[in-house]
Amino acid sequence: MNGSFLRPREELAAHLRASRASGNLRRVVLANGCFDLVHVGHLRYLSDARSRGDCLVVALNTDESVRGLKGSGRPLISLEERAEIVAAFRCVDFVTSFAEPSLEVTLRVLRPDVHAKGTDYTLATVPEAAIDRELGIEIAICGDSKDRSSSQMLARIARPAS
Repeated sequence: MNGSFLRPREELAAHLRASRASGNLRRVVLANGCFDLVHVGHLRYLSDARSRGDCLVVALNTDESVRGLKGSGRPLISLEERAEIVAAFRCVDFVTSFAEPSLEVTLRVLRPDVHAKGTDYTLATVPEAAIDRELGIEIAICGDSKDRSSSQMLARIARPAS
């Protein structure tokens, strides 16, 4: 099954264009993240994102990208396994990946209608907001309050029991 849950961006973009052209698809939502140690906050974010359209695409950071963001000990789970886990969520339709430091290329290639970000962002702090505006992509802040994180979970696991 190695990698079979990941769709290359360009292939996925062609599929989405064809589905839109045939009238089978109206609103595509794009969410992104590392999803290294999945928790209920991830599920709530993705479920809320999916409610904003007809199709949810999740773009995962590659392993190298996660290392750059989180440090040398991460990711704990390989890209292929993270893709399999995320693809298993009922609310997720497609999973792709990106290696770049920002989501710009993925936004330009996939052209979603909605760009979903977690509640740790505001409309003013979404890093790709200018690209979203340029492309006419709606930004949606999704999920519950950001009181869970994989990094916090790892720190808690590492602490000795009291």
